[in-house]
Amino acid sequence: MGGALRAEADKADKPLLAYVGTFSSPLRDVLPTQVDLPPGNGRGIHIFKVDRTTGALTAAGVHEMGTSPSCLAVNAAGTRLYSANETDRVGKDKVGTVSAFAIDRADGKLKLLNTVTSGGAGPTYVSIHPSGKFVLVANYFGGSIAVLPILEDGRLGDATDTKIDAGKVGPTKAVHAPPGSFAFSGHDRTHAHMIEADPSGRFVLHVDLGLDKIFVWKFDEKKGTLTPNDPPAVSLPPGDGPRHFHFHPNGKWFYSIQEEGSTIVLFDYDGATGGLTSRQTISTLPPKFAGSNFCSEILVSADGRFVYAGNRLHDSIGIFSVGEKGTLTHVGDEWTRGNYPRSFTFDPTGQFLYCCNQRADNVTVFRVDRKTGGLTFTGHYTPVGNPSIVVFLDLAKPG
Repeated sequence: MGGALRAEADKADKPLLAYVGTFSSPLRDVLPTQVDLPPGNGRGIHIFKVDRTTGALTAAGVHEMGTSPSCLAVNAAGTRLYSANETDRVGKDKVGTVSAFAIDRADGKLKLLNTVTSGGAGPTYVSIHPSGKFVLVANYFGGSIAVLPILEDGRLGDATDTKIDAGKVGPTKAVHAPPGSFAFSGHDRTHAHMIEADPSGRFVLHVDLGLDKIFVWKFDEKKGTLTPNDPPAVSLPPGDGPRHFHFHPNGKWFYSIQEEGSTIVLFDYDGATGGLTSRQTISTLPPKFAGSNFCSEILVSADGRFVYAGNRLHDSIGIFSVGEKGTLTHVGDEWTRGNYPRSFTFDPTGQFLYCCNQRADNVTVFRVDRKTGGLTFTGHYTPVGNPSIVVFLDLAKPG
């Protein structure tokens, strides 16, 4: 067999896997203002084989967890997976936890390595620092962030740094809320919602929805510590509620999505100083929309030509083209075929987009048109209780 044919045969034998994080137990001890109360229909981390041609998912197992592994991150080598256990409650302070898993490269099954506290209640987001040496975690209910070192065997160590958000909480009415909106979620206290390093790893950024701020930190890779940048944060319009963000592939444009304001804000990002300068604000919703909506995910396509924005209640993914200077133009919307799209992501090739419809208990698959940015439903529904996130691992690629 020729080398090319052998490579294709090996690829066929080694599957593309999808790990789906879920809410697997009810949120307890929550604030009365909490609008997102999944009943815990998931069973933990669900594992699927992905059809590379059609995008369809086939169940391949479940790593049972009753602590709602609602956010997952896989390391660059594809040998370790980390989960934010959002509904875990540990100790007198009822803090959450983060777990480390070894991935079996033969079949993708998970083996728990260890679990550590997350530095606050309700860890809702984890990401891996570009150095591969740290997991960054945002604690939604605790209003805090933490840096967890990754040890040589992939286990997590105790936090090398923890920061607690502080400041004036924004108003319950968002400046940019659609007409007639009653969308109110996080403007009762501090709520750290996402944390991630910039492409260089020199700076770490995190959003606090309740404070309407994006914080920027200088990161010491040797110590695993955070120091406030100058300035330490940028503010979004009062009440709009920044939730998630995504860098453009050029590293110079930064897009933030606001949960209650239903907007995307384009920032110019200075990689030398960590500075953010806002330049455009655009609605995530179609023209003339009225009523309540909660934004969720934001993604920039790998080629940098399109931005996708999640709308919960409108239950759509807004599609935007990226202009020469990074500005966005609304080009369409696609119904998610389910209720309350919490997050979505592309497969490794960018051919398909997978959407977690949290309240519909399903993951839906769309084919991506690279030229127009459009999404076409493939007809594939995958039943998963309260899905929250999808991450991929291609076992055909070396570990």
